[in-house]
Amino acid sequence: TWGAWPLFSSPSWPEEAFIFHFNYHKLAFRSIHLRPFNYLTSTIQMTTIDDVFERNKKWAEAIKKETPDFFEKLSKQQTPKYVWFGCSDSRVPANQITGMLPGEIFVHRNIANCFPHSDLNCLSVLQYAVEVLKVEHVIVCGHYGCGGVAATLVPSQFGLIDNWIRQIREIARAHRDELAKCQNQTEKVNLLVELNVLAQVRNISHSTIVQDAWKRGQALSIHSWVYGIDNGLLKQLQPPITKASQLSPEFIMD
Repeated sequence: TWGAWPLFSSPSWPEEAFIFHFNYHKLAFRSIHLRPFNYLTSTIQMTTIDDVFERNKKWAEAIKKETPDFFEKLSKQQTPKYVWFGCSDSRVPANQITGMLPGEIFVHRNIANCFPHSDLNCLSVLQYAVEVLKVEHVIVCGHYGCGGVAATLVPSQFGLIDNWIRQIREIARAHRDELAKCQNQTEKVNLLVELNVLAQVRNISHSTIVQDAWKRGQALSIHSWVYGIDNGLLKQLQPPITKASQLSPEFIMD
């Protein structure tokens, strides 16, 4: 299931693979000539640090060739409409799967896309996004087959991370009857992936940051999405939460 994303093509691939068209609003591949996709199941060639810098150079050159002042304008402003809380999994890059350019989406990622209500890291990102950047959409995006979620369904110890994913174990316990109806482990993991996204959306919606924004009349929608690594598609789990009245009464703060 591992493979390179087309945006980061091998140095041995044709130069056309690096040519993109930028118009500050959309990312469209104007000319891409890639190898057959059997490389996805083949042995991955190790990438050196030097390769990374070389790819970065080609990427920057391709952008400047199409839009010479792209980086100059980008350096002077950051006005994203979206903030993304996603998983750290390397196969789930927010910009690529949403087709957004740098500067269009503010991103925070951690193991299993969690948003603990007392985590200062997550809360700081949310506050900056909502109060300073004035984003209009908060997205929690999980992905099917998440290893962090799967780890909570086995009676094993994994180290420090057990303290982080304990919150997902609690979600699994609360939904044990529903999970017990799953036909196999894959189905169980994927159901828990969805339940976890919904739980993190509730945590965000219950925060003082979001509820204060709604009180100010700020337009803010909280989205629950799951990404399918096997098909590249995003799935919406429920309609977005856009106001406090959609929450359980005990979590609404006057």
